[in-house]
Amino acid sequence: MGRDNHPLRALASALRAAGAAIPCAQAEPIPRELLLRWARAQESSVCLAALVAWKTASRWGEVCALSSPQFLLVTPQEVIIDWFRTPKARKRDPFRPSRFAVVQGDLTSEIATLFQECSPFEKLTEMTTEALDVTWKRAPAMSAFSAHSIKRGAATFIFQKLASGEAVVPAALVDRLTKHEEKEGGGADKFSDTTLRYGGDLVALARALRTGEVTRHL
Repeated sequence: MGRDNHPLRALASALRAAGAAIPCAQAEPIPRELLLRWARAQESSVCLAALVAWKTASRWGEVCALSSPQFLLVTPQEVIIDWFRTPKARKRDPFRPSRFAVVQGDLTSEIATLFQECSPFEKLTEMTTEALDVTWKRAPAMSAFSAHSIKRGAATFIFQKLASGEAVVPAALVDRLTKHEEKEGGGADKFSDTTLRYGGDLVALARALRTGEVTRHL
């Protein structure tokens, strides 16, 4: 009685942490066309952030913190983004395969045009996740959604494409684009972090990681 049992405390803490990683209530996925209608009615920086968030299946906070130098290549056919400075987890592990996103396909030329309008910038938009949530809650057409609805909507969209056979891409590439933990195998090229450190040409390295095969369907 009264004895402080450190192993039990450690076990309880570990179980709580594991439970926290399991989402209890997910944001409602936003439909692609609804997001695009809203985005195109906003100022250029917010529209750019929304389109990038959709095409890269990213959290709003990751996208709004981007600076213009993190866009390694911007053409009407291809946009390459380096997430190196965001989020914090990537700072500690800068050579994860999910460090880069290659944007191709529909919306790419629109992103390139908006980028030229907004550049240069230290921070893509000042609209925070909380501010976006408040903005949408005040708009009847958007009130069912939150900032995280963009990532959920993009993920749902690509799963629908995969289920219908319209998109055929390895599951590991979807994990890579969404910046989730990548499992061994999965049919995608798997480079170790150590190997990636040797890649001096970041554009070529980003292309070799093949996220464009997913974004062209978004």
